[in-house]
Amino acid sequence: MGSQNVLDEILCKVDEMPLDEQDLLVELITNRYKEKRREDILANARQTLEEYRKGLTSKGIVSDLLRELEA
Repeated sequence: MGSQNVLDEILCKVDEMPLDEQDLLVELITNRYKEKRREDILANARQTLEEYRKGLTSKGIVSDLLRELEA
């Protein structure tokens, strides 16, 4: 079964739910999404700090970056 079919089936099931249960489902999905985004941001921050510690990053202002990109 394709992912679109699965999504359609899920949406049909949600449509059959009472509104208060749909509200709860929206809240649960929203909270899970926010938590995953936080985890992604944290992983990115850790990677950035590790690269900084290894000297793989540089500091500067936008004009420095543009000058470096043009070189």
